Amino acid sequence: MKQRFRHVFSIIAATLLAIAGLTGCIATPDSAGGDAGAIRIGTLRGQPHLYAPYFMQRFAPENTTYEIVLFENSPDIKNALASGAIDIGVLGAPAMLSGVAAEQDVQIIASAADGGSGFVGSPKIRTPEELRGKRIGFPAGSSQEIALKLTLRAHGLDPDTDVQLVNLAYSDMASAYTSGRVDAFLSAEMGVSIARQAGAHQIVSPYDTSIGATNIVLGGNGRFLDEHPDRARDTVQTFARAIDFMKADRETWAAGLVETFAMDRAVTDIAIDNVRLRWELDDEYRQRVTELARQMVDFDQLPAAPDMSKVFRTEFLDTVNAQR
Repeated sequence: MKQRFRHVFSIIAATLLAIAGLTGCIATPDSAGGDAGAIRIGTLRGQPHLYAPYFMQRFAPENTTYEIVLFENSPDIKNALASGAIDIGVLGAPAMLSGVAAEQDVQIIASAADGGSGFVGSPKIRTPEELRGKRIGFPAGSSQEIALKLTLRAHGLDPDTDVQLVNLAYSDMASAYTSGRVDAFLSAEMGVSIARQAGAHQIVSPYDTSIGATNIVLGGNGRFLDEHPDRARDTVQTFARAIDFMKADRETWAAGLVETFAMDRAVTDIAIDNVRLRWELDDEYRQRVTELARQMVDFDQLPAAPDMSKVFRTEFLDTVNAQR
């Protein structure tokens, strides 16, 4: 067992070093770098469900360059979108809802990935009811926080009184579990798969609440979308092609993550199995995002719900669908 934990600690350390070794906001080797005409796309480092931008250049229209810009978290991507520092971003739906609620100039132009979350813990905790009195890690202000509290309530547990909730950064979840600081956690990849590699198991699905597996979207800067509708349409189409490619070639998807971020292959494979790539903005999906916004208000993540008529901009995907 000690050898297994040493292996897991080495995975955590290697992952953190690989991530820390990259600067806060950089162009990747996939970009031409310094191209003033490039479309700048923000995404998170080391995340399997936000990796599509790395495959976009191979599907790009002639004379189009996509420059990838890496960030630490979704709110930073949303703020870069709102300021115009980037044109397009792959990020968490809650960040985009917060931006629209604050009347920032951002809109959702496609979905990107469902899933990528997990409610894992000690094998000694066999049912959700056995979480009573346990310490549970969660990332405050996220869709995982909402899924956690809804899941606990669904199993007769009061999140405020029946368990001990521990607010942790995404990057601290796995180490908090392996060191015994928490008994379980509900968070996003890669921490979920690292913990499973260390022997944690899924206690209950986090996807069975009213918000489903809603997680990652493609967002745009409003001014870019207004002033460059053709480039925006082509970018959405290219993004959809990259998503379709990843779904059809999971080996290349995993290999890309390992090469780009020096990630452990076994953990990467577990994480990819937990991601449901997508790009559609159908009615069911938009209803789930609307429900997410309502829950964000109920759990005090938002002071008021955003005007949902301003959240989505579907004409680019409509064109993509018409051309298929």
